Amino acid sequence: MITVPSSFRRMPRWWHDESGRAWLDRLPALVARRCEDWGLEVDGDPVHGSNALVVPVRRGTQEAALRLSPPGDDLALECAALRHWDGRGVVELLDSDEAAGVMLLERLDPSRSLSAQSPQRSAAVLGALTRTLAVPAPGTATGTHEIAAGEARSATARWEALGEPVPRTLLEAGIAAAGRRTADDPGHGSVDGDLHDQQVLTGARHRWTVVDPVLLRGDREYDVGRALWSRLDELPAEEDVRAALAAFVEAAQVPPERARDWVLVRSMSYLLWGLEQGLTLDPPKCRRLLELFS
Repeated sequence: MITVPSSFRRMPRWWHDESGRAWLDRLPALVARRCEDWGLEVDGDPVHGSNALVVPVRRGTQEAALRLSPPGDDLALECAALRHWDGRGVVELLDSDEAAGVMLLERLDPSRSLSAQSPQRSAAVLGALTRTLAVPAPGTATGTHEIAAGEARSATARWEALGEPVPRTLLEAGIAAAGRRTADDPGHGSVDGDLHDQQVLTGARHRWTVVDPVLLRGDREYDVGRALWSRLDELPAEEDVRAALAAFVEAAQVPPERARDWVLVRSMSYLLWGLEQGLTLDPPKCRRLLELFS
C-alpha cells in the first residue's frame, strides 16, 4: 500500500473540497486495486503536482507511471490531448480508464524537471517546445482568440468586484492586449495551454517531455506569461525578465509584440483569479509583469 504524501494533502486544491479530501483517503486502496486489475507492481514512492498523484509502476519489464486524478476532473480531455500529440513532445499514454480518472503513462524522471535550469534557459526550451507541439489542431479545440475575448469581456467587472486592486491603467493594458489577440487570426496550430517548467520532465525518448498538456488552438506563445511569473523570484531586475522573454521569443520564432500581449493578458487573468481565490504570493508577480510590459 502506498502512502499519500503529506505535501499533496496540503495543496490548495483540497482546501475547500471535501469530496477531494475523501478521495485522498481512498487513494492507497485505489492504487492497489488498479495494480491488481492491470498487472502492475509499485516501483517507487508516489509524487504529485497540484491535482494528481503519480505512482511509479512496472508491468513486467516495462517501466511506467500510474496517474490518478480526483473525481470531477475531465480526464477525457487530457487523454484526447495526449492521443492528439501521440508522444510528439509529450508523455506517451499507454492505457487509460477515463471514468475512474486513471492513466498509465510513459515513465519520466520527476526529479529532473525544467525548473532546475536557469530561467532564461527554461524559457528557451519552452519556446522550442511550442514549435514541436504546433501540429495542426482539431477544429473542436478552443481557440486562444476565444479565451482572449472572454478575458476582455469579464475583466472590468471582476476588477470592480475585487475593489479595484490595481490601477485602472494596468487593467486597461491587459484588456487592450486581449482585444488585439482576439482580432488577429491565431492560425490552426496546436498549443499547450498549461506549459511551464514544472510540467516538463526528462525522459528516455526526449531530453524534455511535456506532461499534463491542455490542448488549445492558435497562438503558441499563449502561456509565456506563466513561464515568466513561475520564475519571477529568480529574475530580480527588469532586464532579467526581458531577457527571459526574448529567449522564449527567439526559440519559439514568434513576433515579440504578440508575446508581450499574451504576457499582459495572462498576467491580468491570473492576478484577478488569484485574488478571487485568496492567493497572496502570485498576484504581486502578475502585477509586476503588468507594470513592466504595459
